[in-house]
Amino acid sequence: MHSEELLAQVAALPALPGVYRYYDADASVLYVGKARNLKKRVSSYFTKNHGGTRIGHMVGKIVRLETTVVRSEAEALLLENNLIKTLAPRYNILFRDDKSYPYLKITGAPDRQPMVREGSAPSAVAFPRVAYYRGAVDRKHRYFGPYPSAWAVKESIQLLQKVFRLRTCEDTVFANRTRPCLLYQIKRCTGPCVGLVSAEDYHQDVLNAEAFLRGDAQSVLNALETRMMTHAEKLEFEQAAELRNQMSALSKVLHQQSVETASDKDVDILAVRVQGGKACANLAMVRGGRHLGDRAYFPSHIEDAAALQEFDDAEDAAGTRPVEEQVLEAFIAQHYIGVPVPPALITSHPVSPELVEALSQQAGTRIGATHNPRGQRRLWLEMAEKNAELQLARLLAEEGSQQARTRALVESLDLAPDNLDTFRVECFDISHTAGEATQASCVVFHHHQMQNREYRRYNIEGITPGDDYAAMRQVLARRYARLAQAGRDTPDATPPEDAPEEAVAEAPGEPVADVEVQAIADPQAAAAAEAQPEAATAEARPRRAKPGGGGSAQRLPDLVLVDGGRGQVSMAREVFAELGLDLSVIVGVEKGEGRKVGLEELVFADGRDKVYLGRESAALMLVAQIRDEAHRFAITGMRARRARVRVGGSQLEEIPGVGAKKRARLLQRFGGVRGVAAASVEDIATVEGISRELAEEIYRALH
Repeated sequence: MHSEELLAQVAALPALPGVYRYYDADASVLYVGKARNLKKRVSSYFTKNHGGTRIGHMVGKIVRLETTVVRSEAEALLLENNLIKTLAPRYNILFRDDKSYPYLKITGAPDRQPMVREGSAPSAVAFPRVAYYRGAVDRKHRYFGPYPSAWAVKESIQLLQKVFRLRTCEDTVFANRTRPCLLYQIKRCTGPCVGLVSAEDYHQDVLNAEAFLRGDAQSVLNALETRMMTHAEKLEFEQAAELRNQMSALSKVLHQQSVETASDKDVDILAVRVQGGKACANLAMVRGGRHLGDRAYFPSHIEDAAALQEFDDAEDAAGTRPVEEQVLEAFIAQHYIGVPVPPALITSHPVSPELVEALSQQAGTRIGATHNPRGQRRLWLEMAEKNAELQLARLLAEEGSQQARTRALVESLDLAPDNLDTFRVECFDISHTAGEATQASCVVFHHHQMQNREYRRYNIEGITPGDDYAAMRQVLARRYARLAQAGRDTPDATPPEDAPEEAVAEAPGEPVADVEVQAIADPQAAAAAEAQPEAATAEARPRRAKPGGGGSAQRLPDLVLVDGGRGQVSMAREVFAELGLDLSVIVGVEKGEGRKVGLEELVFADGRDKVYLGRESAALMLVAQIRDEAHRFAITGMRARRARVRVGGSQLEEIPGVGAKKRARLLQRFGGVRGVAAASVEDIATVEGISRELAEEIYRALH
């Protein structure tokens, strides 16, 4: 079944450690594996009869092989998981790359007190601020973390404000204060902006805060007590009282911590549960002796990957390992790529010594892993295991509910999809404010869930302001014209998966905003999405839909929902008729009497009578969920675009040489476009990456 060239390549492999990759006829990666002996491992896939097993199906698709020889099994393990994260193979356990952890940031270089001239105005550099931070770290500042959530960071900042009273204001705010702010009044800041605390005392508070974040709370208490007694001996009772209050606040904070320890400073606790073909890896973090909470991860490809891993284990004569161990090791190997590894890992299942050794080599320090802990560590592990169990049960319940809703919708509309699991819905909505900043949104429901990576926004131009019908016509034409053309050119062929992406402008106005966004699961993320202007980029050529993948489908969706009644449906029918597409997939969601939720009716483009599904209908719940998500996505994009137009943010975008990073630095330094316009050429040139010539160009453009 395999080519002679491939079999010859397998026969010529060296008996050395390395990593191998299997590819199918479409050049997609099927599997990435490692081996102590490449020749023995890879040959076993092609010399044995696997029958109709999962391994047999995978081997039958292999048309190409790539290998990389390494020096040790630890190197092979690290390379294997880097490739898994990069290539996302079909038959490997794969965790979504969701490692954008937040940090707590203290500005300024560590252990260095800036010099302050006597009589000069307070400088922001001399008084470091504590802030929430997410992104790449550098040596210019001090970072603590990572933290499992934004809530954990903000709680820690509040603790530092209560105890050490460090400032949190931006440097631009600090430089322009003439009187203390509210935080000073409620004793959450010492007022460095107006000179109410000396640079030396503030520097000592910063050092104490850093020690507290490292878990050295007791040493901080001892140092405060020593300073308090020194002031008392000098009869400086006001300063002694301030330190006494600080000690009291710190003692109260330590007493309120529900989970704390004096022995462990930084620990990660990892627990895995597998049930019903799904798995959950729960990660709990302890930083500075404080339990900061946990975070759940759900891998994909469990069953296929477990079958191949079982085969690999048998070839290594290591015995078959439980699926939980395979998932745990896959999570550890993939998760700690590019993320700091704490010195201690507490795990629900044993971890191979080779993996621990690889982590130690990567971190440059000795890493320990324990799977049968005692004392406080045991309590932490039990908490993590219970949370993994609860999160997995929630996932299974949600998936069962979503599958039932999908089935109910298909049956209610009398649809006949080839496969219920691949049933695809695309929903469109139009949003604007009195015709200003009109945007259309397209959201995608696929594999029983919203596929937020496939969401798209379209800037609508060239229409009468407020004409929703024309806006709907434009977005549908831009969305499906290329698909219709491909169908006319090659009616029986499926375009290749690796078709290059092209910039298109199929309708007047700005390029399509091709926006990849994360699911908004909390108000803070939603606010950030509303506040951040989207980047207008070209629409990508539709690609074949894959589970968890991005891009548009190469085929027409099973259902196209438009938020509106007969008018919007009529417009959609005209577009589909012009493009030669199936009209039966178009359904409008018409609001019911009094626009009350639960009274919506479905309007069909092919002439069928309207349908009322019923307030308690599972099908209507799914339709409402998709429609509301399209509305939310359109609203957030429209608000961001409108805000950008109103504040003149596009002025900076039009200046040659000012890219996204430089624009962000300018806006952060001066607090907005107005602040940049008010700055002098010399001030603009002090921003990182801005030369004198570019500063003059920016000044001229804004004046």
